[in-house]
Parts: sequence; structure tokens; C-alpha cells
Amino acid sequence: MQKIDNYNFAGKKAIVRVDFNVPLDENGKITDDTRIRGALPTLKKILEDGGSLIIMSHMGKPKGKVNPKFSLAQIKDDVAKALGHDVKFAPDCANAEEAAANLKPGEVLLLENLRFYPEEEGKPVGIDKEDPGYEAAKKEMKERQKEFAKKLASYADVYVNDAFGTAHRKHASTAVIADYFSADNKMLGYLMEKEVQAVDNILKDIKRPFTAIMGGSKVSTKIGIIENLMDKVDNLILCGGMTYTFAKAQGGKIGNSIVEDDKLDLALDIIKKAKEKGVNLILGTDCVAADSFSNDAKTMVCPSNDIPDGWEGLDAGPVTRKAFADAIRPSKTILWNGPAGVFEFDNFTAGSRAIAEAIVEATDNGAFSLVGGGDSVACVNKFGLADQVSYVSTGGGALLEAIEGKILPGVAAVQGK
Repeated sequence: MQKIDNYNFAGKKAIVRVDFNVPLDENGKITDDTRIRGALPTLKKILEDGGSLIIMSHMGKPKGKVNPKFSLAQIKDDVAKALGHDVKFAPDCANAEEAAANLKPGEVLLLENLRFYPEEEGKPVGIDKEDPGYEAAKKEMKERQKEFAKKLASYADVYVNDAFGTAHRKHASTAVIADYFSADNKMLGYLMEKEVQAVDNILKDIKRPFTAIMGGSKVSTKIGIIENLMDKVDNLILCGGMTYTFAKAQGGKIGNSIVEDDKLDLALDIIKKAKEKGVNLILGTDCVAADSFSNDAKTMVCPSNDIPDGWEGLDAGPVTRKAFADAIRPSKTILWNGPAGVFEFDNFTAGSRAIAEAIVEATDNGAFSLVGGGDSVACVNKFGLADQVSYVSTGGGALLEAIEGKILPGVAAVQGK
């Protein structure tokens, strides 16, 4: 497979799929430019080699229609400032032949939002799956998607995919487009390479003990990952809102805490499987409960399986925090996805902070630590600890699917798998 480091972009036009789906405020101003900064090494390499650069991305969910609220024109100046180069703008990504053809070495063109076209996602529009004509519409859209990808490919000599956040989608710009470039002229960008390597470190190059921390509100969204990790980890910490599904499944009283009543049997099955596989499953035994879902609520520490009526668990308690930290500190491979509490409220950050600080300590002692998923990343950023773990992933769904053991179309298309 072609490596970006070995490729000379001099005199070449490179079309690069990035993930510039950045958050904007009500005035269209970027509130977090992490994704733009993450793509800079790849974009700068192309320009420094003497190549010309065509940047493509999606933003939001415009559902195949032009919507100014999701226009990439809003971020053009921010991209130019970050790159240190003027950036031209193509207001229609599917009709940018002339703008692309006129690009000179060292020049940059940003295409308008790819998802203004339904062909990008490749899903039939205006028809339900139950409709008798759905399969025919789906087939027709797949052909249109190929044509859309072919058009995008025609703008450039080389394709670079640096959008790990969308690597789990078989979209025109993330996977289909790769078919129109030879193996020598398509590659992963630096960010994608780092993401793929980080996942490999977690799944294929395990130093033990291996501890995975899975948080968040629902067991159902993490079940695929939990099952895949069960054969790999030594310690599995399950925390956050899913704590109370496990507590109720075992006959506990959880007050008004969040719970998936239809997943109680699944929770018991996970406990059983962990025991059978010799995995040290660590669940919360105490919690910080509140009398309302508010930062200013009254609080009490109580057992996770004995929460009074009218109260709900919003964070891990002190005994639980110690148990989590004690398992994490001696670990040599660590994966963290999902907070231990409602960390957005300052009074309920202690559980997530205890996890983050223990991960930092283990990393200092030589562990490889991967933090991924929007909330976990927000946690380490909030606590100022992002630069003290081994790797912070930019991919949400893509990271989760990779850890589940699924093949990511955006990676496979470039690697020719």
C-alpha cells in the first residue's frame, strides 16, 4: 500500500477527504477546531511537496439538499488561517472541474459540502424501505453514487483519505472514489495512519494487563464492543448510566436512575460471560445520587443498588472510583470509551476524573492508552489531560466499529482489501 511519507506530490493535484464536520455556534463561528488541526500535517505535506490541494468534507446532516446552515463557506477563512494559505471555494462540489483544472502548485480549493448531494451517502431519497420500489431505487442510487465519485476523482491525480471519523461509511468520497485511482495513487493521510495504528495497538499488540473502560448511558450501544473485548481484556470496567441497568438486573433498587429495562437479561449474560472467560468485570458499587438532573441538585452517596425513590445516580461514588483507579494504574494497555457520570455538570465529574487521572498515571509508567468517543475526548480536554495519554481518537462511530472488529470501508478501499 502506498504511504503518504513516501509519495512526492510535486506537480500533482491531490483530492483529500477530511472530516471538517466542526461544531459551529449560532453565528456560524467554529467552537472547536480540533478536526481542522488534526488534518494539517497531511494538507501541509502536499503543499510543501509542490502539489495543489483539493479539500472535500461533509458538514452536518443536510439530507441531500443544499442548506446554507451547513455550508463549508463558513469555515473557508478558518481553514486558510490554519493552513497559512489562501483558500479558493467551489460552491458546487459536483461542478468544480474548471476550478480544479486551474489550480496551480501550492494552491488550495475547498469544495462545498458533499452531503448537499444524496449521491454522497448513496441512500435513496423520498422512499421508505418497505416500499415495493425501494430495491430498484437503491440500485439506481448506487449507480448515481459511482458517477458522483467518478466526477470527484476526475479533479485530481491522487486521492488521500484522512477522514477517520467517516471511515465506517461506504460513501462516495470515503470509499467508492478509491476505485478510480491506481494503488500507487491512493493512500491514507497521517491522521488516518495514526488512528489505524492506535486501534492495532489495542487489538493486535496487547501488552498486559489490558483494561477497557466502557461508559455511557446504554448497554445496547456498546454490546458489540463489549463482546469483542471479552476475549481480549483482563479487566473490563463498565460505568456511567449503564451501571444502573446492571444493578437492577441483579435485583437492586435504582430510584429514578436511567435504565434499559429491555436489556436486563443482556446485563446478566455479560456478567456470566465475564466469569466464564476469567475477565475481571468491575461494576460500580456506590454512586453519587441526586434528587434532580441538575448541577445544583442535592446529592448523597449511596450503594448503586439501593438508591432511594426520587433520586438518580449521576456519578461514581468514592469506593467505585478507587476500584476503577486500582485496576487502571497497573495496566499496560488501556482503552477508554464513555464517561463515568454526567461530567458536563461540574459537580458530577469526580468519577470520570478519577479514571482520567489513573490513565495518565499508567501512561507515565509505560502503558499505551487510547481515549476515543466524543464524551471521553471531551472529558480529557475538560480536565486538561489530553496531552498526557498516548492517543486521543478523532473517530466516534468509526473507532467503535473498528474495536468491534469490523472492517472499515474507508480504510479497506485504500488498502485494496
